[in-house]
Parts: sequence; structure tokens; C-alpha cells
Amino acid sequence: MKQEIQPAQAIRVLVVDDHPLMREALCAAIADERDMQVVGEATNGEEAVAQARALKPDVTVMDLFMPGKDGLGAIAEIKAENPAARLIALTSSTDEDLVLAAIQAGALGYLLKDSQRVELLRAIREVSRGNTFLPPPVAQKLANSVRKRPPDQPPLVEPLTERELEVLKLIGQGASNRQIAQTLGVSEGTIRTHVHNILGKLNLENRNQALLYAVRQGISKT
Repeated sequence: MKQEIQPAQAIRVLVVDDHPLMREALCAAIADERDMQVVGEATNGEEAVAQARALKPDVTVMDLFMPGKDGLGAIAEIKAENPAARLIALTSSTDEDLVLAAIQAGALGYLLKDSQRVELLRAIREVSRGNTFLPPPVAQKLANSVRKRPPDQPPLVEPLTERELEVLKLIGQGASNRQIAQTLGVSEGTIRTHVHNILGKLNLENRNQALLYAVRQGISKT
């Protein structure tokens, strides 16, 4: 692992994967970035939970298929212990049910193992800010899956404004606050306000629930 002084605000990352070569490649890519630092490694779900508890990383990159406790179980346990934990599910699968299960377990991001290095780094940076990260193919798969399910929508307390609907549509497409701000030509602060209002009006708790709501209702495709 590359050893050098990291910036005070470097993103502290825990890497979890049972394959040594994959884990080494992930660590090398992260260690090359001046604003990131690998603070720990784990080879299975049990180790991941223990490391997350001890190290309290800013972001955990979690392989979903490992012996013993799998990634989904580890994500759920880490989130139960620390609701503020930010995790990225890492896998080779784009299976709709697996994507949904990872999000429901508490993952903010979902990354494919054949993703480009730049996409890994972008995912870590977005999730470290509390933003959702879904590559377009994964977001599309998720949309296709949840659109077939019963609506199960929460009661609408107050109608969304036209701008809030625009923001919700982009959330449903996996866009971060920064990307939404750039698309709509406003500040990130304005988008954060819109997101806060959307969650309140829809009786939702977080962006992941907003994303699921958007794709279930077909808003992300309108």
C-alpha cells in the first residue's frame, strides 16, 4: 500500500473483499488518490463488522459474496450499529433483486466489479458526501424491477412542486446533489433544500427511499 501523508480531510476507506487480488487492486486505486486513505481491509463479513466498529471509516466498499457472513448481512449489521455509516455494495451482478436488497440493507452505492477505476473513485467521493451512487445500467435494472412491484407508496402530505418533481426524477436516475445542481443550473444548497422538502412531503426518511419511490412511480422515466 502506498505510504504518504494524507490530507487532514482525506476520505477514510475500509475495503472488504475475500479475493486478495481484487482487494489489492481496490486498495492500490484508492491509495493513489491524495484525498483518500485505506484505513483497513477485511476478507469476510465478520471481519468487516469488527473493522467498521473499530475504525469507523467514512466509506466502506463491501463485496456482497463472501464465505460466512455475506456482504448484505454485514451491511445490515453495520447500519444497525451505526446508522450514519456509508457503504458501497461491490459485486459482479446486476440482478434487480440483489440491487434492491443492497439498498434496503443500507448501501448508498452499488458498484460493479468490472467498473472503471474512475467510477470507483467517483462512487467513494459521492457516498462520502451522503449521496447515492448507482451506475446507469444498475439504475435502469432497478427501475425495471421495482416498476413491476405493487406501488406501496407512502401517503402524500402535500403535492410536490414542478421543480421538486424535476429533482425527484433525477434522484431516481441515480444523480448526486452536485449533478442535479449542474443539470438544473442551481446551487447544491438549493438542491439539498429541495431534497429535504421532498422527503418531508412524501414521508420518506432518506434519499434511498426517495430513489425507490421515484422508480416505483415511474417518475425517473417521465
